[in-house]
Amino acid sequence: MDRRQQKTRAAIFTAFSTLLAKKSYSKITVQEIIDIANVGRTTFYAHFETKDDLLKALCKELFRHIMDSALDRTHTHGVYSDEKAPESVFCHLLQHLQEDENNILELLSCESSELFLRYFKDSLNELIQKQFVNQNMKHNSDIPRDFLVNHISGSFVEMVLWWIKGRMKQTPEELDRYFRAVVEPIL
Repeated sequence: MDRRQQKTRAAIFTAFSTLLAKKSYSKITVQEIIDIANVGRTTFYAHFETKDDLLKALCKELFRHIMDSALDRTHTHGVYSDEKAPESVFCHLLQHLQEDENNILELLSCESSELFLRYFKDSLNELIQKQFVNQNMKHNSDIPRDFLVNHISGSFVEMVLWWIKGRMKQTPEELDRYFRAVVEPIL
């Protein structure tokens, strides 16, 4: 994808995110998106076949960046750029959420949050499967993997929602400690 296409795609994502923060997904029209993004209808459809495709692409982009960054234990930026990367992938993930790049916290708590939470949980499922369950299955061979992954990712999502609702009073390190204290015994 060339730079012009990247800029157009970014403008569409930004317009869509702005609208999602204000109103429900079902009430957003492609016309509103292209008006705010300042692109033509043909241009929009050259990038996305439907509004649903746009939603999937936005979620993949947002969560892929966060998950990839969390997996790269040497990666730090933003408020944590001068610090050593955290040992825990969960703590690293929470730090990225705290930085609120791309207004992800707003999307996770907006009127259309159920859509984002589903994609967030799917991304977490992959992360948890790769990082923990595959490596620790010998301890829990009697528990189905998909059950374990679903349980851990669901708990993480609920913890993040609790954190947002409580105005993020805890640090990522504190939340990581709480979460690992609950999850590590089952792993």
